[in-house]
Amino acid sequence: MILYYTPHTCALASHIALEQAGADYQIRRIDFAKNEQRSGEYLHVNPKGRVPTLVTDRGILTETPAILTFICQRFPAARLAPLDDSFSFAQVLAFNSYLCATVHVAHSHRMRGSRWADDPLAIEAMKQKVPQSVGECFELIELEMLQGPWVMGSNYTICDIYLFTLAQWLEADGVDLARLPRVTDHRRRMSENPVVARVIAEELGATQ
Repeated sequence: MILYYTPHTCALASHIALEQAGADYQIRRIDFAKNEQRSGEYLHVNPKGRVPTLVTDRGILTETPAILTFICQRFPAARLAPLDDSFSFAQVLAFNSYLCATVHVAHSHRMRGSRWADDPLAIEAMKQKVPQSVGECFELIELEMLQGPWVMGSNYTICDIYLFTLAQWLEADGVDLARLPRVTDHRRRMSENPVVARVIAEELGATQ
């Protein structure tokens, strides 16, 4: 398999999951600074022009929730999701869908407002709203969704990998971490995971 990624993006979640699952894969970096995501070569792989993209022996997958679901089902021995419990698995998918469709979108208003508006004042207004909108999302996770010690309770899952990835952006989004002690503790524990640390070091090393 081949994972197309860019450092400091949500592709980190797929990268960690592949490594955690013990998958046989390669990584290929897409340089946003060089606009490689809009190159003809990459658009042939992923017409959306975004990351992550996972090339598999069955075809190409995009969108983080789909890729994470594929990884945990392709490598069930890694036990990254409760595959034998349909309701619990649906809860995993619901959490990851919230991260993708709500939390990540709120975050994107900080630097990608032009996706939704052309008026510079409207774009600036979206940007100024980010500390509140993203903060409210994470407060909901803090109070209602993070069961503890992991997102789904006692078992580590793809939800933890995805939450950790988006929590990397909290400071840049202007969110008050003092209001998120459980999320902050979760992020710290995830960062101490040797697999997570190895993947981050690999991605950062590739940018130098």
